[in-house]
Amino acid sequence: MRSYAIGDIHGQVGLLQQAHALIDHDRKACRDADAPVIHLGDLVDRGPDSAGVIRLLREGVGGGAPWVVLKGNHDRLFTRFLTDAGWRDPNIREGLTYLHPLIGGAETLMSYGLYRPTSFHIKAVRTNALAQVPPEDIAFLDSCPLMYGRGDALFVHAGIRPGVPLPQQAEQDLLWIRDPFLMDARDHGPLVVHGHTAIPCPMHYRNRVNLDSRAGYGGPLTVAVIEGRQVFILTESGRVPLLPR
Repeated sequence: MRSYAIGDIHGQVGLLQQAHALIDHDRKACRDADAPVIHLGDLVDRGPDSAGVIRLLREGVGGGAPWVVLKGNHDRLFTRFLTDAGWRDPNIREGLTYLHPLIGGAETLMSYGLYRPTSFHIKAVRTNALAQVPPEDIAFLDSCPLMYGRGDALFVHAGIRPGVPLPQQAEQDLLWIRDPFLMDARDHGPLVVHGHTAIPCPMHYRNRVNLDSRAGYGGPLTVAVIEGRQVFILTESGRVPLLPR
């Protein structure tokens, strides 16, 4: 059973288009037009064209492309900033707003035409953003699922809390978890394919695969094909096996 997965995009629409082109080439070689493409979340923030990323994926899904778009923590930060002024993500330290450079929300709003939004005028920024961001973009991000299982793989943005049954996993963990998941070497059942924790290159840890290769910080965008529990990275030169450490 074949599935494709794309790591954290962070507004890099050009890299996303290149990733889709690599997948199309591999599809033709495999004569498989139906295998889903799972985008692992964090569509927005830091990069130059979050609006373009959302539009490309929203229109593709709406047009019937076999794409699954998972929700990332940055995607939720974006929509909650727009729609719930009193909400604060418990994983964001006190006093840090969505527009802080560490988060990269200003770049997302600039991709919708806002001029240099800052936290000093946050109420006005939110008002102007709501006038600029299409409601269908907000609805699309809000509708994104938190995880997707297929065959021997489970796709999720950040990871899962070890030992907790999948139906009981908390949204905060699926969007944010790091050490309790990253440091656990136990078999989780399915191979967990995730992003969220940026590393220099994709890695296969036997029980999980991390595909966040720092596209949000100027790195490449990783695209992989998963067949059973085998993982291959797609490159311009073809498939490269991603072997367990």
